[in-house]
Amino acid sequence: MSQNSLYQKSYSRRLTELGKLVPGTFKAFVEFDKLALSDGLIPKKTKELIAVAVAHVTGCPYCIDAHVTASKRLEASKEEIAEAIMVATALKAGSAMAHGLNALEAYDGENSGDLYQKSSMARFKEFAELSPEGFRSFNQFDREAMKPGLISRKDKELIAIAIAHVTGCPYCIEIHTKNLKKLGASHEELAEAIFVATALKAGSALAHSVNALNAYDY
Repeated sequence: MSQNSLYQKSYSRRLTELGKLVPGTFKAFVEFDKLALSDGLIPKKTKELIAVAVAHVTGCPYCIDAHVTASKRLEASKEEIAEAIMVATALKAGSAMAHGLNALEAYDGENSGDLYQKSSMARFKEFAELSPEGFRSFNQFDREAMKPGLISRKDKELIAIAIAHVTGCPYCIEIHTKNLKKLGASHEELAEAIFVATALKAGSALAHSVNALNAYDY
């Protein structure tokens, strides 16, 4: 690995060092992460696929490497991993478009009150008028990414709800929670998916401590 590289696969040594610097906090995170990714109402393999998808949204190469490896160990195929990544791509793009509702309100001078009103979701159709080709192409991609494949529709919605909590898109949370409920998901399954997202978002911050330690020392 080049000394010029800011990402080095052999990062576990530095994480061990972090554990020595803040032992109590580090141990608590490791225990939380292990519990969040363990078998529950959502099986571990599905949780690892959620983790792979979320890692592509947080942009953490350490997390991608770790959770793709864990998914493969649990016999996830390359095609399943690709499907999970496409859900992540659709949700990240969808979050950008959903936040465009705020842009429309700001442009029209209608953003002086509460933002993220459910009624604002009716304005999605304006994008079909303002950018018809782009809107049509996105909707086609989103439908393709979310339709059942090797990963079921319900599991894709679990991936979607986890990612929506990482992108911080209230419209996406609203839509995909409703979709999960229609597909028979329980409160407990919803909560488990959210905790996988929580662990991955926190884990991305922790993993990048490797870069901080390297920067401090070198």
